[in-house]
Amino acid sequence: MGSVLALSSGPGHQNWPFSTDPSPSRWDAHPAHWDSPPRWERRDGRLPNPGSFHSLHRSCKDVFPQQIEGVKMILNKTLSSFFKVSHALHLSAVSPSYYRFHVEHLQSDDYSKDKDAPALIGEMDSSGSLNAHALLHLTERVRARTVFQTQQSQFVTWQFETEYRGNDFTAAVTVANPDILRESVIIVAHFLQTVSSGLVLGGELVYHRGRAEEGGILTLAGQYSRPNWVATLNAGKGGAHASYYHRANKQIQVGVEFEASTRTQETTTSFGYQMELPEANMVFRGMINSRCIIGGVLEKRLTPLPATLIMGAFVNHRGDKLQVGLGVNVG
Repeated sequence: MGSVLALSSGPGHQNWPFSTDPSPSRWDAHPAHWDSPPRWERRDGRLPNPGSFHSLHRSCKDVFPQQIEGVKMILNKTLSSFFKVSHALHLSAVSPSYYRFHVEHLQSDDYSKDKDAPALIGEMDSSGSLNAHALLHLTERVRARTVFQTQQSQFVTWQFETEYRGNDFTAAVTVANPDILRESVIIVAHFLQTVSSGLVLGGELVYHRGRAEEGGILTLAGQYSRPNWVATLNAGKGGAHASYYHRANKQIQVGVEFEASTRTQETTTSFGYQMELPEANMVFRGMINSRCIIGGVLEKRLTPLPATLIMGAFVNHRGDKLQVGLGVNVG
């Protein structure tokens, strides 16, 4: 149910790592080309398009390591200029083991920076759960996104998103899990406005209606960026999420996140960094947070083979827990 949960801009790392929930699928978040501003962003010297609301904290989040536990094998294969498939096998003693089949139908998109913009994406795991995802560029400025998710034989998510990108603003509306019989629906509206060359302001409104309850949550957002750093803040009734990203040089990037949730009454501060060693074909990401969790993931490109070796470990000193993972990504 990652897509529905992603509708809210609340804290996202409160239960990470050392969570018993299975890891999200690769396409659960918006693809990079969907979040990036269009290529006509600086035409005629005007203010740039701010991009998508979902990408406000992307620069900082990309610095942190992705949790890896157990043994994982991913095999990627390009069948033609239109189709790509991948097989993922995960063996774990903490969370349920699974096999996942992933397929993408690609299209040539003249409006996107990424010429191989995913048009249709499908995924099924060994439990019978199915995820379907479609991205459509209706016009140069209008984009549509549809997501369907099932858990075994039951529908759990169906959502529809439309986004309009102006010269210096982005507006989006998402409708999730509409049910006429139960009289329930979730509606999310996003708006971002570029105020100056480095300042972006906007907000998110989440409206939920059901038979027993009805309410809304307003979250305000702001981002200030310079050539080497980006500072972002989301604050609302549900909590606050602040992040700071800094690129020290070509090899080192650092990020700091602060997350507070009014629902769980918890706050977390995290520090992450990324170090690239091009000569050794290695990338290392590490993190430490206020919950006494320390972790790191090392990625090593096994040239000349088309494979990447991934090794990671996370230690929870407060809970006296250790998770170690090993993975291979081929293709």
